[in-house]
Amino acid sequence: MFAVLHIPGFALQSLVRSEPELVAQPMVVRNAEEATVALCNTSASTAGVCPGQSLPQAMARCPGLIVRAPHPTLEREAGAALLAAAFSVCPHVELTAPGTCTMSLSGLVESSHVPALQRAVATLAATGLESSAGLGRTPLCALYAARHAAPRHILHGTPALLATLPLAVAEPSTEHALILKNWGIKTLGQFTALTKADVTHRLGRTGLALWERASGGAPRPLVIKAPARTFSAALDCEHELETIEPLLFIFRRFVDRLALELSNASMSAQALELTLLLGDETTHRHLIRLPEPVRDANILFRALHTYLETLRTDASIAGVHLDLIPQRSQVRQRGLFDGGLRDPHGFADTLARVMALVGSDRVGMPVPADSHRPDAFKLVSPPPTLPLPPAGFAHPLGGLALR
Repeated sequence: MFAVLHIPGFALQSLVRSEPELVAQPMVVRNAEEATVALCNTSASTAGVCPGQSLPQAMARCPGLIVRAPHPTLEREAGAALLAAAFSVCPHVELTAPGTCTMSLSGLVESSHVPALQRAVATLAATGLESSAGLGRTPLCALYAARHAAPRHILHGTPALLATLPLAVAEPSTEHALILKNWGIKTLGQFTALTKADVTHRLGRTGLALWERASGGAPRPLVIKAPARTFSAALDCEHELETIEPLLFIFRRFVDRLALELSNASMSAQALELTLLLGDETTHRHLIRLPEPVRDANILFRALHTYLETLRTDASIAGVHLDLIPQRSQVRQRGLFDGGLRDPHGFADTLARVMALVGSDRVGMPVPADSHRPDAFKLVSPPPTLPLPPAGFAHPLGGLALR
């Protein structure tokens, strides 16, 4: 059994994902080499814009049309999010095409196929990518089902479904499409009702290959993609950033994807290395150490948010780079009498916020200073765990025990 995760309009969604305000506006992605429309959103298609039109024609039909060029960096980041979601389903993942991942589910229990795909689709939706999924006996059947499933839905590529699909999904050549149209063949089921021998006799080997695609193809070995070994994300900003809100939006996308990659690899982050490329061609670097290794996206983002709130740079930000320093996750049961903090990340976050308000030299744990003055003290950083009480700490009994 095979499964496919598919993001329709991948280049368009990768752009809208970084600028959510464009969702309700008519927008197209132009071809990189020609002045024609490659992809358009629902608002643009409602106004009469369709792929293949020239840009002047599209702008004449929709005066407020927004035209964008493909953005390879944003597509690479969206592709990494797609791969992370696919690896959360199973370890056998192939990047079939931009925006499309094929998975082999041979090692999974059949009852877990749909729930795992539902979680992956929900994860992509949380990162700003609308996707659909398909299941099938071959990779091609699963691909057909995923392409024709509604957003956030899973469709099974059964023979009954394939029979109703239009012939265009099998991608016939212009010559074959015209011949089959003259024959009155419009669906895959009508075409596969012909025998392979008749199709080969009349259309040749290319016609036989088209018949194979129309029938769903055969199982094939996947070109397995290796999971992420390093956990990093980078983006060169198209416009320099001067406020914290767009910066936090970018880092939220980064952290959601990196946290999923950490979870797939059974790793946790022990520190975050932040690099900001400034407009004056200087670089600001900072290492954010975490109280304990963690892979929760909310905790990682909270650590970044706390630091960025106190940051002031001499120039606007032209690019960002985030690296997570991984560590093997340690699972242990806490002892009944452990003195550790319940929420060390929340405690560290509170301390950082207090330090930002009153200064780092005024926050800490008071301890006696090495001085002859009885009231002299100094502030030190609180330890991650509370020390055990010394032996003989309990007060001695002062009399007879009462019964």
